[in-house]
Amino acid sequence: MIHVRTRLTADFTVISNALAQRRGSAVTVGVAAYIASLPDGIPVTIPALCKHFSEGEILISRALRELEEAGFLERRRERTPTGHVRTRTYFYDVPGGDPDTEPDPDPDPDGPPEPPKPCGPRRLGAAAVAPASARREETVAAPAPAGAEATIPLADADPRAVAVLTALRRVDPRLILSGQETARLAPAVARWLAAGLLPTHITDHLTARLPDRFLTRPVGILAYRLKETPLPVPARSAEPAARPMAVPLRNCDGCDRAFRSPEPGRCRGCRTGGRLRAAG
Repeated sequence: MIHVRTRLTADFTVISNALAQRRGSAVTVGVAAYIASLPDGIPVTIPALCKHFSEGEILISRALRELEEAGFLERRRERTPTGHVRTRTYFYDVPGGDPDTEPDPDPDPDGPPEPPKPCGPRRLGAAAVAPASARREETVAAPAPAGAEATIPLADADPRAVAVLTALRRVDPRLILSGQETARLAPAVARWLAAGLLPTHITDHLTARLPDRFLTRPVGILAYRLKETPLPVPARSAEPAARPMAVPLRNCDGCDRAFRSPEPGRCRGCRTGGRLRAAG
């Protein structure tokens, strides 16, 4: 191969070799190159990327996930001045770079321009460059990154939790989880089981009212529904509450009528009638 170089002075993007020569999916490198070429403020949601590329939502979602795991992409939950929580996407030219917060000194107008700093992240999905009166925030619809809980090997996961997760596809065929996804969700399911919930209860909770269409892998929805552990079932009392003793039935010695009394004798009618006759 022989390069035919052309010096570009406008409409070009600088990409590190670590990204351009990254082994793996070509879709991931292509999505990264496209995002790197966008100006700040352009939404990079999965639907927006699908409008540009011919690949479907699954491949685009997988590419974003791989870029996030490699450190080129970061999603942050930020609170706006109005109190709303937004997910904002940052794109790093070099993984692990810090935002450039220090202002540059006054450059020499007659000197050569300095090359761009590759370590600063590009903030995407924010307000587009416009006058202050016309600025507005765009919400990135891609899901937030999973919690900081460490993923255990699948072999060390609770077998009961793994059985619950692998059986979800019987209820909804779309809920097919990989081994890594199952290992990620297994600790949360194990906590639900330890709280006293039955596997059928957990299955009903995870499969109820699912969306008609998944924009990403279903593991994100399942992880969100397992985020909070329910309260444990209260322990039962060791001694059951004493039931009141029923007064036995007896036959009246006077009229042989059945009545309740702790001791044998006459019923109330016979006792009352006897006193009335004695008084007369």
